[in-house]
Amino acid sequence: MRDMFHEELEGINTSLLGMAALVKEALTQSCQALVNADLATAEKVIAADDAIDNTQHDLDARIINLMARQQPVATDLRVLVAALRISADLERMGDLAHHVAKLARMRYPNKAVPTELEATINNMGTTNERITEKMITVLQYRDLTRALEIEVDDDEMDKLHRDLISTLVGDSWTYGIESAIDMTLLGRYFERFADHAVSISHRVYFMVTGEYAAEEK
Repeated sequence: MRDMFHEELEGINTSLLGMAALVKEALTQSCQALVNADLATAEKVIAADDAIDNTQHDLDARIINLMARQQPVATDLRVLVAALRISADLERMGDLAHHVAKLARMRYPNKAVPTELEATINNMGTTNERITEKMITVLQYRDLTRALEIEVDDDEMDKLHRDLISTLVGDSWTYGIESAIDMTLLGRYFERFADHAVSISHRVYFMVTGEYAAEEK
């Protein structure tokens, strides 16, 4: 019975990694759709969001079923509760990539990002891709060093977000209110994506140590 229980635990972690891979792909493709005004890629991200949602629903059902059948305690319970919360964070990250793709689709055939903000938006996308890579490593190997590094990367994202807002409220902004609203939303999508990755790193840290690495956002 104990061997079966740990096999199911391992299966849950494998599913979390699969979900994280879907989120990574959604992020990469949504950024491509955004910067290239690529309608086909945007549509692909939008359609693929159902797979992320369905994975979360399946994972949550399996975790709750396992908790009910095995009544785990101590470390095993901590792992299962953390997995429930991680799946929710991953689902939300998928939603945020979906929102980016929808913005790209809405402004097609034009590019959604004005020239003045291309460098900042590209940096935000690249930073989130780096964060996602580290997050997957944290999930796969319970790598606590990488978990703490994500905090530093999130600080970089926060700075980029502040730079974006400064540009939008500055006197040099000439792209109008509609574009300003688009970029405000886009900045929020990217910033929140990184926050969810930080949340996941905190949950893995707690899963392994039973202690919180830092106060969650």
